Amino acid sequence: MLEDRTSAAPWPAAYPSGYAVVDVETTGLARDDRIISAAVYRLDARGEVEDHWYTVVNPERDPGPVWIHGLTSDVLEGAPLFPEIAEEFSARLEGRVLVAHNAVFDWQMIAREYARASLTPPVRQRLCTIALSKELALPLPNHKLESLAAHFGVVQQRAHHALDDARVLAEAFRPSLLAAAQGAVRLPLHECRPLTEWSAAPSTPARGIGPQYRPQSNWRQARKLPPSPYPNPGRYEAGRPLRQGMRVAFSGDTSTERELLEDRAVEAGLHVATSLSRLTSLLVTNDPDSGTSKVVKAKSFGTPIVDEAAFGQLLRDVAPAAEKR
Repeated sequence: MLEDRTSAAPWPAAYPSGYAVVDVETTGLARDDRIISAAVYRLDARGEVEDHWYTVVNPERDPGPVWIHGLTSDVLEGAPLFPEIAEEFSARLEGRVLVAHNAVFDWQMIAREYARASLTPPVRQRLCTIALSKELALPLPNHKLESLAAHFGVVQQRAHHALDDARVLAEAFRPSLLAAAQGAVRLPLHECRPLTEWSAAPSTPARGIGPQYRPQSNWRQARKLPPSPYPNPGRYEAGRPLRQGMRVAFSGDTSTERELLEDRAVEAGLHVATSLSRLTSLLVTNDPDSGTSKVVKAKSFGTPIVDEAAFGQLLRDVAPAAEKR
């Protein structure tokens, strides 16, 4: 039995003082997609629910896959724009660690909305419950939210509704947090960097479409990523999952912000390589016929190549590192 208040082991002093469990529904997965609903459950230091909040958001564009989220254009037409809910959203996030299932995606969408509104989100760290379940070695068949919920006996009432998804995640996060505290597990916290490279296009958008945003330049500052703590198991094999420790390189443009895609790979236990060598396990590129140095080397070395969409699918279920003998 997990004991959070009377345990002989003290609560880890390095753990955060509060959390904001977040879920957003969106018009899609690309860099120009928008948030159409958002929910936040605020939790205290030990995972107890303090309050919750939910809103729909007018995306100023087609709502996307209505058959998934159920939010039609008619429902969203009178909803507030993101800048109109940003202050309340910020109040819910302020001073807390953002918690989400596949947190890179939720943070990516939130950061873009704030950038479009010329605002800075008050979030400094995020925690992905997929990464935490891996740290805890939970016996899950996969890394879907429904599997995490079932493991802790949490009943989903309305999948793909932001408020219910956030509730389910909050209820599953608390026992995960208690298990981590009991085992003195270091929480997989990652830095949240606000996006700063987006600016409004000079042209006036058509009514109902909303402002368009574009990168100010294609130049990216090099950054140092933490190495994977796992040994490199070798090359990726088609039809099999990625494995922690694999070396992944990227080439060319991606629909997802490159830094966020790299962060997601690191959170999954992969090693992001800035160059390509014979030790590289996989190259991710949306243009395998380009003449970039990485693509040329990958073909000469026989390094497997996949596109961004396939890589995103592979990241959903990365196999744990092989046990050391």
